[in-house]
Amino acid sequence: MTDFLTSNRKAWDKQAQQQQPWSIPVDSQTVAKAKQGDWQIHLTPSPLPKAWLGDIKGKRILCLASAGGQQAPILAAAGADVTVFDLSDKQLEQDRQVAIRDNLKLETVQGDMRDLHLFTDNSFDLIFHPISNLYIPDVNPVWQECQRVLKPQGRLLSSFFNPVVFIGDRDPQLHEQQLIKPIYKLPFSEIEVLTEEQISLKQRNEEAFVFGHSLTDLIGGQINAGFHIAGFLEDWQPNPRFVIDNYLPTFLATLAIKVA
Repeated sequence: MTDFLTSNRKAWDKQAQQQQPWSIPVDSQTVAKAKQGDWQIHLTPSPLPKAWLGDIKGKRILCLASAGGQQAPILAAAGADVTVFDLSDKQLEQDRQVAIRDNLKLETVQGDMRDLHLFTDNSFDLIFHPISNLYIPDVNPVWQECQRVLKPQGRLLSSFFNPVVFIGDRDPQLHEQQLIKPIYKLPFSEIEVLTEEQISLKQRNEEAFVFGHSLTDLIGGQINAGFHIAGFLEDWQPNPRFVIDNYLPTFLATLAIKVA
């Protein structure tokens, strides 16, 4: 099997170096406002309802697969004790640079989101996990590790794509005609559907491999791991990439509570 993890780490290192949208650190003015209590963060493109977070001052928060200098510095400026965990060290470097620039206290740790063995049981009050599990073939280990490291009644805030975005043919001509042609079944894996030549091309271009998961795994997997789903929302793609993005909100987010 293709070493997707190494490929995806290189892809996100490249995105960070190129200052792609999810790799542009917040500015000092935004951090300063957050220190004064004026802040917002994003689990999906729209600002996250503050009620999902609750009072974060003094709370220990794990920003899981969430580096890039955007969310973690805001949470730290707002008074949380923040640890950022991400596969890409270049993404983590964005958080470190903001922390140094704006005198913030946050910890950065490099690693695979499916393996949080560095953290003890019941370590965190809240986990912030924005869209990133499309870069791993199985999301269930993530939910299980989140359940382990969260304190009883701890919150897991996560987001992911509606799985429908993965089933369509990516032919540019179909996109131009605004046509959707389903050809892939879930679970979806680029490793399995791409040819060896296409896989090699993605590796040479340092592009990430993606995986599409069923709602049974994305939501049911959280329940099976010991979470109670306490909140759910949908959000629209502000810059549609697929035809389906024009017809339904393809971002999904859940607020899950660890059952004691």
